[in-house]
Formats: sequence, C-alpha cells, structure tokens
Amino acid sequence: MTFNPNASLDPSQVEDVRGGGGGFGGGRGLAVGGGGLGLVITILYVVLTGTLPGGTTTDTGGNNGAVVAPAGSNLIQQCQTGADANKREDCQALAYINSVQAFWKSEFQRSNQQYQPAKTILFSGQVETGCGTASAAVGPFYCPQDKYVYLDLGFFQELTSKFGAKGGSFARGYVIAHEYGHHIQDLEGALQGGTSQQGATGQSVRTELQADCYAGVWANHAAQTGFLNQLSDTDISEALDAASAVGDDRIQQEFQGRVTPESWTHGSSAQRQHWFSVGYKGGSPSDCDTSGNI
Repeated sequence: MTFNPNASLDPSQVEDVRGGGGGFGGGRGLAVGGGGLGLVITILYVVLTGTLPGGTTTDTGGNNGAVVAPAGSNLIQQCQTGADANKREDCQALAYINSVQAFWKSEFQRSNQQYQPAKTILFSGQVETGCGTASAAVGPFYCPQDKYVYLDLGFFQELTSKFGAKGGSFARGYVIAHEYGHHIQDLEGALQGGTSQQGATGQSVRTELQADCYAGVWANHAAQTGFLNQLSDTDISEALDAASAVGDDRIQQEFQGRVTPESWTHGSSAQRQHWFSVGYKGGSPSDCDTSGNI
C-alpha cells in the first residue's frame, strides 16, 4: 500500500502519549477489542470483573480528556503528508485513521447524520482509559466509555511474530479500520447492550464480525478518501491474512492446543475473512447485518 503523497494529514485525530503513559483515569466499562490473544483474554476478564486486567474498579472521576502529546512531538512534527506516511509507521497509522474517519463522515452525511470523530491514543507500555488500565498486552481496542481507540504500534510486530500473519501495510489498515468499526457501532447504539455473550454464535462474535465487515466497507472506498492510492490485490490479501491470523480457532489451536467454540469472542478465521470480504465487495454498511446467520 502506498499513500497519496500530496494528501494533507490531520494529526489532531491522534494523541501521542508513547513513553509517557497518560489517557483517562479510573473508569469502568467494556473494552471492545480487535482480535489478538490478549484481546480474547481481555474480553473474558471484563465479562467477569467489569474492568480491564490490572485496571481499577473504582471511578475516581478522573480527567475528561487524555494526556496530549507534548508540544513538538514527532507525530505532529513529521506526519504532515501522505509522503510522510510512506516513510514512517506512526504517520502511516495516522493516514489510515484520517482515511477511515473521512469515509465514515461522508457516509453519515449521505444518511443526513452527523459523524462524531473518535481520536486514537498511541501508547506504549500501559495507558489509563475510561475502561480501566490497559497494558500493551491487550492489543488495539475501542473503549465506549471515553470513545477513544487505543493502539500500541508494537502490536503490529506481534501480529507477525506471535500470530503468524504475513504483515504488510494494509494488514495494519485493517486492524485500525476494525477498531473504528466499533466506534460506528457505538454511535449507532449497537454496543449499549454489551458484547459479553460468548460462544460461536454469541453477541460478542457478532459484534466483532460486524466490525470486520465495516472495515471491508471502508476498504472498498479507501482510495476515494484521497489518502490512499488505489488498492491492489496484495493489499486485500494482507487484510484477509491478518483477519485469519486473529481468528479464535487459530489462536486457540496455537496457544492451547484445542479449539473451544463455546468460549469464542471474535469469530473463526474463516468468519473474519468472510465478513471483511462481504463489506469490501458490497461497499455498503447495510451489508453488515450479523444478527442472522453468521
């Protein structure tokens, strides 16, 4: 994947707290994850305790805003154009975020609705969120309590080294678009009932598969946002490979030696690939109804 070198990036959509902690303090809530092993564990933990692993269970009434990147941060200084995204991974993440949100803003306008942007927090180590304290082991996730996406860029290395994905730029784009799919669900009220019902046909799996589908819908329109060049077959292959790598069945077989569908939270590799493809081929959010047969 290459980015339009002339595209102007908007760093205000990202808050960079890498190396300094930060984020929201002390909240409780259900974090909605992107599909790594840590995320599978996290969802199960949240179901039982109401907070993220290592997080506080008491609402301390902390800040209503996350710690902002210090003045002159690398992200703000160096992530200005698509040409920067072609050189730097953090700029690449910003370009994907800009593209995803540009698409959904346009999509909401077509329906005479107003899109509410969600910022992404780039962190390392651990971060305080409206859903509790999260470590890098959690992987990328969306917190409905504070309406932020949280991303440790180190996850993309684990995607290949731990989960066996081939990697590539558009694998990262898929992960980011999936998390923003949860934001769309939140705006539509689809997360209000929670996502804790486990199992191969449970609500958690349906929620995650719909987010995969929404990621595919964005991919269909990604080049039209002006941030990305036209997608290639290789780009889509990278996304599908990443979706397969974080399927519940593949992760369970790799790390526990057996597949237990009754504990699934994100869906099988085949399901995740299928629903991304449904969104990509159809290009319409209306194609992403996972309430029926999945």
